[in-house]
Amino acid sequence: MAPKTGTETERIIAITERYGASNYSPLPVVLARGEGVWVEDVDGNRYMDMLAAYSALNQGHRHPRLLEAMRAQLERCTLTSRAFHNDQLGPFVAELAELCGMEKVLPMNSGAEAVETAIKAARKWGYTVKGVAEDRAEIICCANNFHGRTISVISFSTDPQYRAGFGPLTPGFRIVPFGDAAAVRAAITPNTVAFLGEPIQAEGGVIVPPAGYLAEVGRVLKEHRVLFLLDEIQTGLGRCGKLFAHQWEDARPDLLVLGKALAGGFYPVSAVVGSSEVLGVFQPGDHGSTFGGNPLGAAVAREAMRVIVEEKLPERSRELGDYFRRELAAMKSPHVKEIRGRGLLTGVEVSAAVGTAYPFCKKLMDKGLLCKDTHTTAIRFAPPLVITKDELDWALERIRDVLCSAGPAGPAI
Repeated sequence: MAPKTGTETERIIAITERYGASNYSPLPVVLARGEGVWVEDVDGNRYMDMLAAYSALNQGHRHPRLLEAMRAQLERCTLTSRAFHNDQLGPFVAELAELCGMEKVLPMNSGAEAVETAIKAARKWGYTVKGVAEDRAEIICCANNFHGRTISVISFSTDPQYRAGFGPLTPGFRIVPFGDAAAVRAAITPNTVAFLGEPIQAEGGVIVPPAGYLAEVGRVLKEHRVLFLLDEIQTGLGRCGKLFAHQWEDARPDLLVLGKALAGGFYPVSAVVGSSEVLGVFQPGDHGSTFGGNPLGAAVAREAMRVIVEEKLPERSRELGDYFRRELAAMKSPHVKEIRGRGLLTGVEVSAAVGTAYPFCKKLMDKGLLCKDTHTTAIRFAPPLVITKDELDWALERIRDVLCSAGPAGPAI
């Protein structure tokens, strides 16, 4: 039975569409409350969240430990700017560096800011350490990538919509196919300072590269003295069944880019974590942010990291993710072309006869399950990592009904 849509839902959507810029196309639901894996809309309908804010909510909605950490810090100090030290920044960067097994941390706010920070660090390292001629640095990126939507970042996107109408674009990037280590080797020139990639392309359709790809890329880059930059904003912090997705292979980045779940959905916190050699190129005044490393975000992020480790969320993600994909495969839906993923990050590619994944997402919403299409033809399932097996079975029952009961052209909207 479809949720009841009342005047409050319609009223708020109308206001949003009237005054808000149309840069998103959300499902027609207005959420007002959340706890764990469950959310409630303004008309009292309850849903399971199988998107987790694109992996920002790995710890679930309003995790009680994060809520208490934020409340405690709100009573003390929320912002100092980086003109002064604060008592949360030092412990935060120390704990994050230790968690990642790296030496230095540069905190920012959004994921896109962190990606920009990594690009700036790589370029300056190329000029001051590697000796690349000024303004000639090149960074290799992968086709079908998603690293954000700033001007520099869209300059190496291969999605036409991300680029159209926003030129002139930033030069200095070379594009290679994702999952092809030989193509990375062939693209390296004397001006190459870094390779930037994702362990799994989440926004690109949950594309998992061939086994050994990351390890081989790491070896190629080390051989040519090129930095290895990994964007784990969506794949990291337990999402893919290990603390970081690159740990499935013998791959160690020079810079690790993090965000989203770093503060568990309570506050925008991102960071670049890496070696002293690379992050040491920054001098006071080179780069910064008024809110980067603020005490409120740092305090919440410290507790968010502890929750991930102490509640064994990576292990839960690995176990339940394997189970989820086995159950999806057993459905043998005629509308499913392929099932991909790792941990609790799963993409279900719909068949060419169906065309797009959106109708399935809409039908699942009507049954009380929230997910979203990605790259047009894939349904992304990425619930909070605190989900239980019983809750996952509840979701599978509804997914089975939608994927296996629809007509030959898929579910009608």
